[in-house]
Amino acid sequence: MRHRSTTRLLALAAGAAALAIALGGCAAPLPWPRSPLYDFPVSDPGWKGPATEQEAMQAIAGRYAHFDVVAYEDTTTRTPMRTFTVSYGFTEFRIEDGRLYQVDSFCSAEQKLNQKNVTVLFSDEATRAIAPRVQEVQVRFENGRWIVFRPASPTLLGITGDPSLPLSRNPRDPNLVDGDGDGKPGVTVRLKMGKLLDGEIYITRREIYSDLLALHPDGNLYGSVKDQSEQFVVGASLRILAQQSHPVQYPDPGMNPVILVRVGDELRSCEDLMAQRDRLFPPSPEFR
Repeated sequence: MRHRSTTRLLALAAGAAALAIALGGCAAPLPWPRSPLYDFPVSDPGWKGPATEQEAMQAIAGRYAHFDVVAYEDTTTRTPMRTFTVSYGFTEFRIEDGRLYQVDSFCSAEQKLNQKNVTVLFSDEATRAIAPRVQEVQVRFENGRWIVFRPASPTLLGITGDPSLPLSRNPRDPNLVDGDGDGKPGVTVRLKMGKLLDGEIYITRREIYSDLLALHPDGNLYGSVKDQSEQFVVGASLRILAQQSHPVQYPDPGMNPVILVRVGDELRSCEDLMAQRDRLFPPSPEFR
């Protein structure tokens, strides 16, 4: 496993999928499923939990299997394009000098679209290339629960430079890099639309995410993710795919869940994690 200090992976291919929808006549889009996607465990009213912030940090510190879903919608396409990006990885919380830090690394991602005949493929190599900064998190007691808030820390993917600045819109920017090591600029997203289209889009990203999590009596953390990322298409294998799109996060927190399940040293690699996927996490959301 190529382990990087990261915050979290989010959807790199949502906008790319929308391009495929814009280019072809597709079936009627499927509706969003009900919200929330998952019912988190109800807190035990008899659970006292940590009494102080330091005790809360001690209770949170450790290693977790990471599962999150981000919902995107693009209404600029011929028919509304809706996408779930499901990400898998590891999250670790570390205490250093009395402060709590979140460190994420990611293994794999899958795309769920509201169009049955369109497939988006994003490689594990591209998923594991995302390397946001280690981030200090805020711990506070709120409405009877200990809350963990991870503020956004912009990170670049497929391009180097200053992540605090807006993403470059120059397809020939000298700072472009081959993020997933496939010999193409940026990171690669493969699009398939039945037998009509099979191509690649090369994108860069400025990842801007924040998490809001709550500690539960089972020792796990549950919450939601907020995405304000930027994305740019720098090229494509087919000229018709080299278009920009504008997916935005669907704002309902119940459609953008994060689940962190405490694990031990028995799960060390991405292969270990994905072999235990069904035991650790709920089924991925589906459009029906």
